[in-house]
Amino acid sequence: MSTTASPAARAVTHSSERAASHVTCTVTDGIAHVRLDRPEKLNALTLQVLDDLAATARTLRRDRSLRAVVLSGEGDAFCAGLDFAHVMKQPMRVARSFVPHPLRGTNTFQEACWAWRRLPVPVVAAVHGHCLGGGLQIALAADFRVATPDSQWSVLEGKWGIIPDMSGVRSLKELVGIDVAKKLTMTAEVVSGEEAHRLGLVTTLDADPVAAALALAQQLKGRSPDQLAAAKRLFDDTWTAGARYTFFRERVEQAWLLAARNTAVARKAAFARVAPEFGPRGR
Repeated sequence: MSTTASPAARAVTHSSERAASHVTCTVTDGIAHVRLDRPEKLNALTLQVLDDLAATARTLRRDRSLRAVVLSGEGDAFCAGLDFAHVMKQPMRVARSFVPHPLRGTNTFQEACWAWRRLPVPVVAAVHGHCLGGGLQIALAADFRVATPDSQWSVLEGKWGIIPDMSGVRSLKELVGIDVAKKLTMTAEVVSGEEAHRLGLVTTLDADPVAAALALAQQLKGRSPDQLAAAKRLFDDTWTAGARYTFFRERVEQAWLLAARNTAVARKAAFARVAPEFGPRGR
């Protein structure tokens, strides 16, 4: 992951930083902006890009002052999917990348997406241009997706005779009906951002998705970081669970929040009708 810096922003780095990285990240006032930065290839994914995406998410996860993340792509596209020509030149590395991590349960391809689900802060994907294949699966791993009406979305793996295997099946079944998920996967049809919004893949349409995503991140920043983390955990962990387990998790999360410092800050600010000044996230 390469980084940029400005007087108002701090760069995020990690131990596997490489000069050839095509992922950049800056954090400004608690909001991280992570960019796919391979515009000449429409931000197509290489194995190194996948590694850097996961490493970036892991680095951000350790930052308890972080409040939200925006994912976007430089140039004319969010992400055109896997760069097959580049990736297939490294068959041994591809084979190793298929092996899941024994603790996380995901391999390199899956973790590049699922790592954003593991973050205890809201993640907003800002999508324009192509959002295809692996790019679509990265976008679906975000909590929210803001897209231009003319962006292009496709579970493109079907075109190449394969299936989505970067956590996309789980994300799809959470967002759309099984018939829609099957149709998108089996046909590999390309739909516009407007149609993706109608289907439920896109949260909001906007001509300037990055600006809209950053505005949403700022809005979320006005809420307790502990409440945001608890809400994300609760929905992600119980979305396909039974009622009994869901109710148990509600009680556990609420009990912890009632004792959290940031909850008291939110309550006092609400009564006083002033902007809250939250401390670092508790967990």
